[in-house]
Amino acid sequence: MGIQANKSDDGHTVTMQIDGRFDFALHKDFRDAYKDEPESTSFVINMNNSDYMDSSALGMLLLLREHAGNDEARISIEGCQPAIKQILAISNFEKLFKIS
Repeated sequence: MGIQANKSDDGHTVTMQIDGRFDFALHKDFRDAYKDEPESTSFVINMNNSDYMDSSALGMLLLLREHAGNDEARISIEGCQPAIKQILAISNFEKLFKIS
């Protein structure tokens, strides 16, 4: 379980696959997946294999958004289970991220 990060062939997109619980235990790995990427990078957070998200995960997503340019950030969160989609909706994250 954890995070797998893959860069696209053109180097402009990083896809992060979250497996299992998305919580503080993944903080270092999540940060390491994007910290060296330029602001112009697009990010895809794939949640297909994640069944849990807590408030620290929301904070990690906000830190990624800040790193990627705040309002200019290109971040999509994909494959959310209904419970995770509900957490993101309650937190108004659909105003900050593209969620599908």
